[in-house]
Amino acid sequence: MKKLIPPYIRVLFIFFSVLGLMEYFIDSGDRPAFIKYPMVAVFLFVLLFLLIAIEITLNAVNTITYRLLSEEEKAKLAHEDSLSLKDKSWYKNLMLRLTRTVPIEDEKQLLMDHDYDGIKELDNNLPPWWVYLFYACIIFAAIYLVRYEIMGAPDQEAELKSEMAQAKIEVAEYMKTAPDLMDEKTVTLLTDPADLTSGKTIFETNCAACHRADAGGQIGPNLTDDHWILGGGIKNLFHTITNGGRDGKGMIAWKGTLKPKEIQAVASYVISLRGSNPKDPKAPDGEIWVDDNASAPAATAPNADSTQVK
Repeated sequence: MKKLIPPYIRVLFIFFSVLGLMEYFIDSGDRPAFIKYPMVAVFLFVLLFLLIAIEITLNAVNTITYRLLSEEEKAKLAHEDSLSLKDKSWYKNLMLRLTRTVPIEDEKQLLMDHDYDGIKELDNNLPPWWVYLFYACIIFAAIYLVRYEIMGAPDQEAELKSEMAQAKIEVAEYMKTAPDLMDEKTVTLLTDPADLTSGKTIFETNCAACHRADAGGQIGPNLTDDHWILGGGIKNLFHTITNGGRDGKGMIAWKGTLKPKEIQAVASYVISLRGSNPKDPKAPDGEIWVDDNASAPAATAPNADSTQVK
């Protein structure tokens, strides 16, 4: 009987399928797995040898079995093959190849000598689909054995721990530069004119009512001198704008209205106003704040990060 897939195609298909699966599952870096890991190459050669040996054996068995058939059986077999190729649709032909079912009217040929109270047994062969699935399970088990027991690949628990650790590192890196996750520990002073212009717009919209448009102070303190109630510097000013001023008499917390990036922009704009000397400024509030971490030249620079902030 003709086979659904020629032996040489079946051997190559199984061999390269196993090779592809091993390359997919084994992390070998830039080089192929069968080059980096000699045991993989040995396994593949052994597998190829076994496949060829199995095909040779099966072909020999089929040839011997066919020769032992009578002329009538050979003619019947050839007739069945002819019908399967001509009279059946491709779907029915495929199902016949995968199941090799015997018509119910021919089941007498499969009856065995066993007889248990009138119950007889049919000598049916295993369906090809079941045999192929069984071989696939063996191949999968071999790949699994090589990958996890010989190559020492990480199991699911180890992979989860590794991915969680990598995720924490990526989140930490993202938070360092993510504008909407900024806080007083990671905020930096902006000096770009476009950022300061954006901060000015925010200040005039939200802050000018209490501090005046020129930041000279009205209800709120003067923001252009060196006196600060809650500390100066970009970090202190960011914290004050975000969380509000003194309880009961300070300004409100703006964290529910402004985004961290907007708070950074307006804080940087306020710092840029130091020494602008507005007309009729409000009397100084608080104490003179000096950045202990800044050098002397930086402390006197007009737009430095150490500039005093409220």
